[in-house]
Amino acid sequence: MPWRFRLGDRVHDLTNRTLVMGVLNRTPDSFYDRGATFALDALVERAEQLVTEGADILDVGGVKAGPGPDVDEAEELERVVPTIEALAAHLPVPLSVDTWRASVLDAACRAGASVANDISGFADPNYLAVAARHQASVVATHIRLRPRVPDPEPVYDDLLGEVRQFLVERADRARAAGLDADQIALDAGLDLGKTPTMSAVLLRESDTLAGLGYTLLLSASNKRFLGELLDLALDDRRAASLAAVAYGVAHGCRIVRVHDVAGTVRVCRTVEAILDELPVGVG
Repeated sequence: MPWRFRLGDRVHDLTNRTLVMGVLNRTPDSFYDRGATFALDALVERAEQLVTEGADILDVGGVKAGPGPDVDEAEELERVVPTIEALAAHLPVPLSVDTWRASVLDAACRAGASVANDISGFADPNYLAVAARHQASVVATHIRLRPRVPDPEPVYDDLLGEVRQFLVERADRARAAGLDADQIALDAGLDLGKTPTMSAVLLRESDTLAGLGYTLLLSASNKRFLGELLDLALDDRRAASLAAVAYGVAHGCRIVRVHDVAGTVRVCRTVEAILDELPVGVG
């Protein structure tokens, strides 16, 4: 499909190209780095490394998705806004803000962000209006409950159908708010209100979700479902994460949100080259 995604003033043709989104955690309790980049200087240094490794987008978050100590609006603003300002001043890549609060999105866009990555599925009623006012692209993510709320035993009558319907409805909301199709990406929300098996099924069904007509974002890097299905500790999930990227790109994912940017860039370019060599109608 002729997928396109807008980053600021530039529209990227993603028909045969995948964007690599590098994860930056301005949190003291991230499941992955356990606060290694909480200090602003450490985060900026990490951001510079990711850009050198080939990141197309940097995604900055100030609150982790899972349960943990409360982070109020003022604290999230203090973590996120100076970070976006520092990165926008020094690095030549688009910036995404990982937040479900419209107020944080507004401040982040004024500081230099051009993508709104919302794992709540636009739960804040003002979120899309803020995104449209700033002409920021958005990521609509499926979640069964809401961020930071444990969901250990999720139940679906039709997993793929319900996720698909949720994402289509969120995309429709974004269009109604004034965003164009090339400003909307969809994310199945692996690990967010899903068992490990459910997350694996949704990854397997990437073709179906990519067929909805919007850029499909894959966020599988080092996630719990890989660890539980393959009996892998957090520090042993690199190969599995790269394999998930390879499968996702081969089946329609066109933005991949990852911790290992260098390895992911190599995987994406390899899969793209293989797909580009296939004759029409094969695959």
